[in-house]
Parts: sequence; structure tokens; C-alpha cells
Amino acid sequence: MRAVVCRRYGPPEDLVVDELPDPTPGPGELVVRVRAAAVNFPDVLMIGGKYQIKIPVPFTPGSELAGEVTAVGDGVTLSPGERVTGTAFVGAFAEQALLRAELVSVLPDGVDYASAAGFGVTYRTAYHALRSVARVAEGDWVVVLGAAGGVGLAAVDLAVAMKARVLAAASSADKLEVCRRRGAEATIDYDHEDIKTRIRELTDGGAQVVVDPVGGPYAEPALRGLRRGGVFVTLGYAAGTIPAIPLNLVLLKGVTVRGMEIRTFADDYPHEAARDLAELDQMFADGLVRPYIGARFPLAETPAALRYVAERKAIGKVIIDVD
Repeated sequence: MRAVVCRRYGPPEDLVVDELPDPTPGPGELVVRVRAAAVNFPDVLMIGGKYQIKIPVPFTPGSELAGEVTAVGDGVTLSPGERVTGTAFVGAFAEQALLRAELVSVLPDGVDYASAAGFGVTYRTAYHALRSVARVAEGDWVVVLGAAGGVGLAAVDLAVAMKARVLAAASSADKLEVCRRRGAEATIDYDHEDIKTRIRELTDGGAQVVVDPVGGPYAEPALRGLRRGGVFVTLGYAAGTIPAIPLNLVLLKGVTVRGMEIRTFADDYPHEAARDLAELDQMFADGLVRPYIGARFPLAETPAALRYVAERKAIGKVIIDVD
């Protein structure tokens, strides 16, 4: 099979497309013929050796995909030919992927592979952050930083579906226009507007929640834009810098700062994770939420797709078409 391979840590341009042996499933595993895979910012960190956990090289990057089951191991109830979507820490940018059966679900009728591949990681991250971590309520003002990115636009979609009021913050007019089309009530161009001041103006005194997958220089002013007792959820640092928040702000404003990592959330909070996933899957099956796909690349151009995400050009999800 063809697969994208990271042989040494480095930039996306160091990746190669190579021929690898077809995978064979063991007990509790299955093989999926990948039709579409989605690019996430952590993929860029992993190939650069900058993620929280270093994956030993060589490895095939990519964490979410959709396709058809081709082979199953002992104890797996799914059958070859079934249309599925699934997640894995690595391995999605390939013609075939080996997955644990518990991380795979059957696609609802009428859902295309690209939408399914682009739904799993970002929407789970955003929904856990909104539902279980921030406990967003109807009518709450929710500020989403990096609102046009994968996690950001998922957070916009889901907060709107939860009947919150969304203030989307992003770095360009075209990105903010997509956020408005997805239901954001207000927007901030944070490269040209003062974040703290505009949050307070647009939310009549301050937001209840900030969801931040970006970090960098945007985090502290967004936290300052919270109203007393608000919740700030940190999800990642796509801006490239981990911010240092003055703790006196937390004390004086009475706010809560919480972190959420998708890799460990289900282990740390199994009951909340199960509830959230059941609700999210139902929303997806009912067509209430669908990812916005802003760009698509063939498998051979995976390095270009990762560069596109690394340079913060992506709006919504970036998809690798494996066919």
C-alpha cells in the first residue's frame, strides 16, 4: 500500500510517500481502506517532534479517517465492506489503516467520507470543551479564538447548536465571513482589533466562556475579556507560543482556567466522555452539524496539506483524498 512516512522529525517537506506492507489485524483490530483523512495541527507537531508525546520514527502521520472495512481480527463485530469512520494516534495518511475496533463507528446513511473524516477529532475536542469543561448554557456568550480553524470552527458550530451566543475571533475578513455564515453572532479580527475591549463591548460587559486552541498573544487579552466567574478553556497553541497568564487576573476576576486534551479526556472523565460522544454522534446523524471543508489534497500532496495547516491558511477542515 502507499503511505506517507515520516522518517525523521522535521518540516512537512521531509515526508515521503512510500510503499509499505499491507496491515494485518490482530484480536480486536480491523483494517480500513482509507477514502479520506483529515489534517489536524497536532499532525504538524508530531512530524516535527514537538508534540507532547514523541512518536518513534518512522511512522505514518494522520489521526482521523473514513473508508470501508477490508479485514477484521478476532472479536470484532464489524464486517468487511461496512462504511466506517475512525481515529488513531497515527496512521491515517495511507491507503490502508490498522485501527482498534472500539475507535471505529459505522457511518450514518448519506454521510460522505470527507465529512466523516473531518468530524471526529475536532468536534469531539470542541464538544468536550463546551459541554463538559466549560458547561456552556443556553444564552451564554462564548468567545472562540482561532475560530476559522478545525477546532475553532467546530466550536462555533457546536456552540450555535447549543443555543449559545458566539463571538468568533480570527485573523482575516474571509475567515470571519465563514464564521458568520456558520452562525457566529459577532466577530473580532484579532490582528487589527483590541481583543479585550471588543469582547467587553460586543458581549455587554464580558463573556462567560473563552475557548482557546491558539494560545500565543491572544490568550491573555481574551481572558481579560471574561466576566467575573467566567471559564477559560485552553486547548492548544497553534500560534506557536505557550502563553504565561498572570495569576492575579484569575484571582481578581474569580475566573476558572481549565485545560482539555482529547488524547486523555476519556481516561480522565469516562462518564462525561461517553455521554458527550453519544450526544455528538446523534447530532451528526441528525445532520445538525457537519464540518466545513475548506481545502482538499491528494495523498501525494500530503506535505503541502500539512504546510497549509502549519501556516494557518486553513479554514475549517483540510482533507486528504486517498482515492
